[in-house]
Amino acid sequence: MDDIGNLIGIIQVVFWLLAGGMSFYFSIGNARVWTSISVGFFLIFLSQFYLLAPWADYTRLEAVHYIIGTVAIMVMTHGFQEYYVFSRTLDIGGSKAAVYLGTLGVICVSSVFIFINPEPTYTVLRNIRMIENASWVFLAVINIDLIRKIYVQIRDSVISKGFVAFGIVFFFIFLWKGSELYLQVFCWDNDWHIFATNNGIADTVDLYSDRIAFSLLVNQIGGMLSALSVGGTFIYLYRLLR
Repeated sequence: MDDIGNLIGIIQVVFWLLAGGMSFYFSIGNARVWTSISVGFFLIFLSQFYLLAPWADYTRLEAVHYIIGTVAIMVMTHGFQEYYVFSRTLDIGGSKAAVYLGTLGVICVSSVFIFINPEPTYTVLRNIRMIENASWVFLAVINIDLIRKIYVQIRDSVISKGFVAFGIVFFFIFLWKGSELYLQVFCWDNDWHIFATNNGIADTVDLYSDRIAFSLLVNQIGGMLSALSVGGTFIYLYRLLR
């Protein structure tokens, strides 16, 4: 069962590789207003890449990957806020370079913070990952509302259906990250179960096995569907805007 779960995780990361590559390519070939949105989606792939990396056991790098995941949703949310302002005023400030350099700067500063502090323990890593998931869950809801507002402004535009697709993407992301956060909050995630077993700590995994299995299934399906829908959305938008 663990082997199947690992295989699904790898497939999910590959899907995010394709979606991340498409979103980054899209940011290069289109207007400034799309840059933060597409860069944010690209960063999701980087936040998942440690699952494929041979250095995944280095706790500091794992912590950096979780931080990149948090930065991803923050950049993305900023991008949708910018697009909402643009849809109302047709005004956008800044440059693409500012987005790329600003995002890179935040990631670098966060990485330095991780490396100058003590090596993260299991508990610290779990806390950082919960912060990442909580950020995704709550900001996904905000982004769905922002997308609704944008759609109202541009519903007569040829790209309006693209924003409907973005709404679907964030619904899948909400399921993906929300199910993982749910498991973490109740200490039902697999990492905690292993930790509890090795340290003689009582947990309730066996009592709620069906609920846990369903949440894990939602997590895996939500992750794959969100990646597929992201890639499809950017391909659709690219064909409309080229």
